[in-house]
Amino acid sequence: MPAKGPEDAGSGGAGPPPKPCPECGKPSNPATAPFCSPRCRDVDLNRWLSGKYVIPGKETDPEDAE
Repeated sequence: MPAKGPEDAGSGGAGPPPKPCPECGKPSNPATAPFCSPRCRDVDLNRWLSGKYVIPGKETDPEDAE
């Protein structure tokens, strides 16, 4: 039987622990991953839709838009 490596020691085969919810820090729920609940998922969506989250990009010149 092969010896277990250090990455297998103590894991029990359960896999990595769930990552925390990006909104509140609670463990994430697989049904609403990466969030813990539909509420946190909706809070994040509202932030994207209201413009609080912005992906930076290169500003365009008015001449380039034509």
